[in-house]
Amino acid sequence: MAYHRRVQLTRWFSHPARVIPTAYLAAIGAGTSLLMVPAATSANSSPALIDAAFTATSAICITGLTTVDTQTFWSPFGQVVILVLVQVGGFGIVTVASFLTLIATGRISLQGSLMAGRELHQANLSETLRLPVRIGLVMLVAEGLTAAALALGFRRYTDGWGDAVWHGVFHAVSAFNNAGFALFSDNLIGFIGDPFIILPICAAIVVGGVGVPVLTELRHTLRTRGASHWTAHTRLTVYGTLILLGLGVAGFALFEWNNPNTLGPLTLGGKFLGAIGGGVFPRTAGFNNIDYGVASESTLGMTYILMFIGGGSVGTAGGVKVGTVGIIIAAVVAELRGEDQVLVAHRAIPTVVQRSAMAVILLGVVTVGIATSLIVAYEPFTLQQVLFETISAFGTVGLTTGITSDLSPGSLSVLMLLMYLGRVGTISVATALAIRPRHRRFRLPEEQPIVG
Repeated sequence: MAYHRRVQLTRWFSHPARVIPTAYLAAIGAGTSLLMVPAATSANSSPALIDAAFTATSAICITGLTTVDTQTFWSPFGQVVILVLVQVGGFGIVTVASFLTLIATGRISLQGSLMAGRELHQANLSETLRLPVRIGLVMLVAEGLTAAALALGFRRYTDGWGDAVWHGVFHAVSAFNNAGFALFSDNLIGFIGDPFIILPICAAIVVGGVGVPVLTELRHTLRTRGASHWTAHTRLTVYGTLILLGLGVAGFALFEWNNPNTLGPLTLGGKFLGAIGGGVFPRTAGFNNIDYGVASESTLGMTYILMFIGGGSVGTAGGVKVGTVGIIIAAVVAELRGEDQVLVAHRAIPTVVQRSAMAVILLGVVTVGIATSLIVAYEPFTLQQVLFETISAFGTVGLTTGITSDLSPGSLSVLMLLMYLGRVGTISVATALAIRPRHRRFRLPEEQPIVG
């Protein structure tokens, strides 16, 4: 009996589709254990299990939702644990393990390469081996430059260079990984008009959100062949990101420009900076430069969309991804035009990719809908407040209207599950739990139901 259990466990963990969800669960467990240590809190006492587990889940899933104040509740040790979890979660659990194995032994197993490739959405084995190195280098350079710029900016608000550098490093890592953790009780509200804080953070968010494969292709093609030779993925990511950033900044400025509780009292320059942050932060970064509890309903509605879509694939951003939405839009356009093929950048998109994009969005909508219904049924908050919270969790964003710390442990558990699904992917989890281990070996007759 024990032998058969070991065999079953070996088969389960040897499947790449099951390793990734399991690895993230293990990382959450490890992070929770570290945050349960009394030294992790400023009071030098063990926190409540739900607070430690929620913070660890939020950090490893690079979300930023919190039940306690990161600045005052956690000690420097606890904040370092959170920072490490954010960095590991942004890089990718399996990819980190593969990268460390490669450094320690000089080689990596085929199974490890396949699992890392699945996490990085890479089918090419040689590219899978190179991509972690590229990601590590881009992370190091981007976070280093951002940390240096932020240290200079924070120096005016701290007592010495040590605190300024620590704040710079923490917020640089949090920004590049689109996590949204901040060492200030009001997040970045106090810096809404400071370009030396807001602009470096926004730049790191965008760079981390588009993904290293896109950045690599941009560097190669802009030097040689130009934008006309971009792949479909790069076109979808770059154009989608630019469009959403433009609409987000313009919409935020339009809806909040005269709001006395947000941008209204600021100078002209402060309003523009506030609008830039308000358009960038919902792209799964999770920083907030205003109190969303007093934002206009139009801003909240626009933020729903930005949080749910998110950033680019193989980046640190969450959401269903701009490329996914772009493929669905291309499919709708092709259907309206009566075309047989779905085209992006003069390339046909395979049917299997279209189905995958449709499944990602549909599963996302259903997951958020079910979670929202559960929380609304047991909490005294409005549908709009809860929906904002659930989309933020599923999109691994971290924005909130201020109700997170007031939710019951059951509702917090639902948000933890949403953050986990949003980071690992609903399809990955569904594949890992699938009952049918093999594909059907026959085809059935076709029938055409009435649509519309």
